[in-house]
Amino acid sequence: MESLENQFLIAMPSLDDSYFNKTVTYICEHNEEGAMGLIINLPVNINLSELLKQIEATEEDFTSSASLDEENDLTLGLQQRVLSGGPISQQRGFVLHSKQKGWSSSLALSDKLMITTSKDILLALGTKEQPENYIVTLGYAGWGPGQLEEEIKANSWLTTPADIDILFNTPVEERWKKATEKLGIDLAHLSSDVGHA
Repeated sequence: MESLENQFLIAMPSLDDSYFNKTVTYICEHNEEGAMGLIINLPVNINLSELLKQIEATEEDFTSSASLDEENDLTLGLQQRVLSGGPISQQRGFVLHSKQKGWSSSLALSDKLMITTSKDILLALGTKEQPENYIVTLGYAGWGPGQLEEEIKANSWLTTPADIDILFNTPVEERWKKATEKLGIDLAHLSSDVGHA
């Protein structure tokens, strides 16, 4: 199977896993060693502003110039909800963002997207240094060698090329529906009992 990097992995209604029910996962890495991705539509009960305040409380050297004034255009982005990127390493933050150099630990995923895991980008959110577009997740989803391919063969997932508009401009609760619409089918009408007598 060719690499699924820079693709959306869309959970089929038949996927029998409550964690991944109706999820859309952006695949960051996929090779013979397995796959890694970030769920982009599973919010947790905290927004970025609250997350940054928690970081500030645990960091003596936290120096963000961001005013958390909701009137400011830059800090409006801090009201977006933090997402659960997956069940692995949920204490670790991942920022999926529009391409921008200058962070300590970044990896280019496409000509338009990067992932950064270093704290410097979190401290830049709400300031003029922030990327144009970004989402923040805690944790990631991972698959061992051949595991994702087997799950796709078992009809647990469908794939479609990643869409920047869905990533950054579509409300979280609409991302699964919008991603399935890209496939030209309405998965909401598919029975979760497909293949069962």
